[in-house]
Amino acid sequence: MIFKRVGDGRPYPDHGLSPKQWSGLPPRQVRLDQLVTTKDTLQLAALLDEDSTFYGDLFAHVVSWRGELYLEDGLHRALRAALQQRSVLHARVHVVDGSA
Repeated sequence: MIFKRVGDGRPYPDHGLSPKQWSGLPPRQVRLDQLVTTKDTLQLAALLDEDSTFYGDLFAHVVSWRGELYLEDGLHRALRAALQQRSVLHARVHVVDGSA
C-alpha cells in the first residue's frame, strides 16, 4: 500500500492559503503511508514530465486536520517517490485549526 487511504475531495475546511503563503512553510519529511489523498485520479503526463515542478512548488502540500495528513497538492510527486522505492516525501505541512 502506498497511501493510508485514497480519498475523493477535501474533508477539511478551506484554509485560504495562497501559493506565497504555502512557500513560507518549511518542508519536512512525511511518510507516504500516513497520507490520505484528496484526489483519486492523476494525469499521467504530470507523473512522467521531468519539468513538472517548473511552474509550481518543488514540495507537495499537505494539510493536517483532525489527526490525519491530507495530500492536497503533489500526487504526482508522491507517486514518483513510491516508484523510486522511497517511503517518504518532502512536503510543506499546514495545520488547520481543529487538528488533534
